[in-house]
Amino acid sequence: MVVSALLIQILFIIILIAGVSIRFQYSYLFLHFLSIIACIHVINKHEKAGYKLTWIFLILLFPFFGGVLYIYFNTISSQRKLKRAFDRNIRDSREAFLLAGNRLDELIDEHPYFTTLARYLQDFAGFPVFSNTRQIYLDSGEAFYRKVLEELEKAQRYIFLEFFILKEGVMLDSILEILERKADAGLDVRIIYDDLGCFFTLPEHYPQILAKRGIKCFVFNPFRPIVSSLQNNRDHRKIISIDGKVVFTGGLNLADEYINIVDRFGHWKDAAIMLEGDGAWSFTLIFLQMWNLKTADKDDYASFFPWKDNIIEHTEKGVAEGYEAWGYVQPYADSPIDHEFIGEHVYIKIINQAKKYVYINTPYLIVDDNLLSALTTAAKSGVDVRIITPHRWDKWIVAITSRSYYRRLIHAGVKVYEYTSGFNHGKTFVSDDIIATVGTTNLDFRSLYLHFECGVVIYSSESIATIKEDFLKTLPISSEISLKDCDRNAFQRIIPDVLRIFAPLM
Repeated sequence: MVVSALLIQILFIIILIAGVSIRFQYSYLFLHFLSIIACIHVINKHEKAGYKLTWIFLILLFPFFGGVLYIYFNTISSQRKLKRAFDRNIRDSREAFLLAGNRLDELIDEHPYFTTLARYLQDFAGFPVFSNTRQIYLDSGEAFYRKVLEELEKAQRYIFLEFFILKEGVMLDSILEILERKADAGLDVRIIYDDLGCFFTLPEHYPQILAKRGIKCFVFNPFRPIVSSLQNNRDHRKIISIDGKVVFTGGLNLADEYINIVDRFGHWKDAAIMLEGDGAWSFTLIFLQMWNLKTADKDDYASFFPWKDNIIEHTEKGVAEGYEAWGYVQPYADSPIDHEFIGEHVYIKIINQAKKYVYINTPYLIVDDNLLSALTTAAKSGVDVRIITPHRWDKWIVAITSRSYYRRLIHAGVKVYEYTSGFNHGKTFVSDDIIATVGTTNLDFRSLYLHFECGVVIYSSESIATIKEDFLKTLPISSEISLKDCDRNAFQRIIPDVLRIFAPLM
């Protein structure tokens, strides 16, 4: 579709240059008029400025090509039906989030510093604060893999998995072997995977293959070449929920490169976190909100609460049996269809409130003016801002575009490093020894604004020191980028400058 529209645009230009007919000139003027109308429509949409600017540039530069492409991307894959269904699931599950009690006031009383972020996530976005939650930070795919296998064996009621990428191999096969045994034992075992994320990694009719093993499956947002125009609205979340008591999230998908059995881009550096206790319940509901897009027969959200037989006792006691209260956690999720950029707001809030340092891991660094301003202002204000990106990249276009931001960041005082051993895929923020977040959201337009994502904010907890330690251990095997490293000739600069125009579409 894109190639056809571009060829028609080129044909128009050739005919106009040849001056074959005055009709074509009038037609081109008419297309320009339509382009202006389209641009007015784009400007008034509730979207990020960078995203709108990219479309305006395309529409005005190539009236036919840009206009057709915009219509194609924004009408064929309508969000309206998805938004209605998702909004309904959020409304139906909202009360269930507070079954473990409400710890917001406790957090604010003990740590007033966190008031604004915690209130935003709970009172507006609907994601409560939890205490009584053990946290285990996992600093590699190998550590994540070992812990997941261990915890899956303990499952008694249900196992829910939600991933962007599943790929057949050692990691996925060994997990499926446990899931099949648990399903045979009568457990409720469910998997959600994104169709585009798994388009080249799973065989056709994979849900039927899983069904034969007793595993229920939901393929999110089925991708059909040509018919499916959007790479947006993808499910980029990574969640494993076990009985609502234990949950995993972070940067890892279920594929062998994540545990370094397969070498794709050198050593794969990643991060995840395990929550055990009340905080795991929130991620279970986040999974069920997505699962209930699958069918008209909706789940009773409260029935999955792991302490459903003694909700009042659990809430009043304030401590889940067998768990210690290790700080506060606030799981959250982000959706591209509500135009509320929760992941970005969490990141910006952490940056803006930092007094001493902010340490960031991200595989991509393609940010809009809001994040760029927050990072540079913090550095100019004396905050030690450090970012580790990969040295070996999975997408060269994204790599060139990411590196185009280095000069401005470094000039402002931000320290940028590249992980020289391979690919750094972790998505972590840690600041001032008192707050951190681990999740699935990259620092790029697609992840921040166009995908379903999730993460957890950790307040004043022992695990924050572990996240900081992992970052500091990664620095010696990373190379700091200097302004001299950013020097380019005119030709080398123009390519990144052009690519940055299209950054919101990457």
